[in-house]
Amino acid sequence: MNMKTLYKLLFLGSVLTVIYSCGKELGALPKNAKVDENTILDQGTAQIALNGAYYNFANASTTRANWQNHQILPATLAGYLGYGFGQLPQEDNQNTSTSGTYWDESYKALNATNGVIKGVNALADNAFTGNRKKEILAEARFIRAYAHFKLLSYYAEWYKINSTQGVLLRDELSTLTNITKKRSTVKESYDFILADLNETIANGPATNPNHYATKWAAMALKMRVLINRGASGDYAEVIQLADNILQNGPYVLESSQQNLFRTAALASKEVILGIKPQALQAADPYSKSRQYWPGASALYVAKAKLRDLYAGDPRQNWVIGIANPSTSSPNTYYFTKYQVVGGTPSVTSETDYALRLTEVYLLKAEAIVRSGGSLTEAKNLVHLIQEKAGLTVANAPYLAVTNALTPATLLEEIYKETSRSLVAEDGSEWMALLRLPFETVKIYKPSISSQIQYIIPVPLTEFRYNPEFGEQNTGYAAN
Repeated sequence: MNMKTLYKLLFLGSVLTVIYSCGKELGALPKNAKVDENTILDQGTAQIALNGAYYNFANASTTRANWQNHQILPATLAGYLGYGFGQLPQEDNQNTSTSGTYWDESYKALNATNGVIKGVNALADNAFTGNRKKEILAEARFIRAYAHFKLLSYYAEWYKINSTQGVLLRDELSTLTNITKKRSTVKESYDFILADLNETIANGPATNPNHYATKWAAMALKMRVLINRGASGDYAEVIQLADNILQNGPYVLESSQQNLFRTAALASKEVILGIKPQALQAADPYSKSRQYWPGASALYVAKAKLRDLYAGDPRQNWVIGIANPSTSSPNTYYFTKYQVVGGTPSVTSETDYALRLTEVYLLKAEAIVRSGGSLTEAKNLVHLIQEKAGLTVANAPYLAVTNALTPATLLEEIYKETSRSLVAEDGSEWMALLRLPFETVKIYKPSISSQIQYIIPVPLTEFRYNPEFGEQNTGYAAN
């Protein structure tokens, strides 16, 4: 056996291991079974396999959903969070060491999802009750769209529609014959992601527990995709999708942003898609909550930039805690959005959020401005979100929105409110920054001197085991 074949076998073995093992919280596949047409035999086994895909979507282990990188990396790149006992390179947008952050978890989710799609498609329609076959496929395609969009946002030149540096798209279960594959272009990546989301919108369930996908979650994620692509007609469609969710969806803004993170969690009608903690997660000695309040292996803190962003904002009192006493990280503060200082980890503090109704309002406001629409209408949407956060016309951030008289200044205020409302959830603060003009980005984050720093390098292992992949991202070494 030559080395190339050995590498393929090792890679395939690691991928299939992920597919075949699922956690107790979301169900498990039959012992020693594969996710293919021989394993998914009926609706019941199809649902178990879909649970396995959700398990990988949550990047879960038997003790916890490992979602914290979705909170920390984007907020760190944007300058709002940092390490509590020193400084990470990413705080200055030095991204070379960041490559594996989302890569492995995304491709594990993709392989599990493609296994579901293959197995379910092999079954006859009458093996399912009602519309459930289409719904399972639609939910699986949502997970596939989400994973591909995460890869596009961090490992591809998403901001250059004609770039050849798109995503390595995985649309089928990985085998020895298809592991080696070339990355797609950025346009091809957007098209593939949007096709999956359109399928979920058309056939996904309208109701589901909010830690599972729905047609509404697909609409919200499609808004993210379109606002980033920014092609002709995209902003108008973002507005249409928002109106559909706001007028017809089952979601309602939480009366208080603080309540959502302190008491409501997934019980909130604002949550479109959340990550449900595993059964034993609060007791895990390395749980997320313990990474925000000392007691685990790391400490992630709010930087002065985030504290200053909340100047004149009542949210500062509960999102920003007391000063971090570590002398190796001066001018930092305990980050208390999820876990209060001195608090005990709980299901509430361990809950994660992928999509919330707040983001729908803010993306609609941004799309209105970018499409040349009414600044007053956009301001009203932002003000509504600020009012739910406890702001009044007397608060400085509220006044800044009122006094934004040009599209450019209002877009900056929408970026700031996006950061205040959605910091450390799933990357909205980072992507909203990068959608501003490059010269403006450099003002808000002076350590960014090139658009190369908008994304991170493809892991070197991809070039070793997949010789057909193609070029490394511009500015990063491929060996």
